[in-house]
Amino acid sequence: MNKLEGFYELKKMGIPVIPWQPFTGQEALDDNLLWTVRVALLRGNDFNLPRAVGVTAQEALSIGREYLARFSPDDLIIYYPYFIALKSGVIDIQSTRTIIEAVDKDLWNLTTLGLRDVTIIIDHLTGDVSTYGQAEFLDHDEVTELMNYARRIRAIHRDYIFASSSVLMEWSYAVNTNVERELLSNKYLVFMECKVVVAQS
Repeated sequence: MNKLEGFYELKKMGIPVIPWQPFTGQEALDDNLLWTVRVALLRGNDFNLPRAVGVTAQEALSIGREYLARFSPDDLIIYYPYFIALKSGVIDIQSTRTIIEAVDKDLWNLTTLGLRDVTIIIDHLTGDVSTYGQAEFLDHDEVTELMNYARRIRAIHRDYIFASSSVLMEWSYAVNTNVERELLSNKYLVFMECKVVVAQS
């Protein structure tokens, strides 16, 4: 499952996801909001794709049109309102265990800088839950919510998971913001990406 397939898969799972839409270049974007524009390829190198994060409506339109001209019509350019991440992480859902990793603020801090505030490992064979790092970083309600969605995703993708693969989900606890970066909402959970990781033989 590549990034493009992952975006469509997220919409099918019935979980809270980024409200992305395909970018056409004809959008009328709200000037009062900041926007994110991203690329997903039909085929080819799926990593380090260009993106514009937290840009104005005019910048988003200009960058999105540049991406449309640069990439194939079969590729996907998406856009959605920018949000501020309070906490982010990944959920690695495997056949015998689920691993939740979390970091302060943006997911970049985990995926690129290698930082993490807490790791939680749920053993599906014994039911044991092990926590490493700052146990209090995620509160009880957050841990429960993430575990509940992990169980749901595990059930949906059991064929992938039990074929020596795992499903990797990227998530954030986020708040909406306007162009002045003033907070507009209460905290909410959102999933941003879904990948299938094939185990090495």
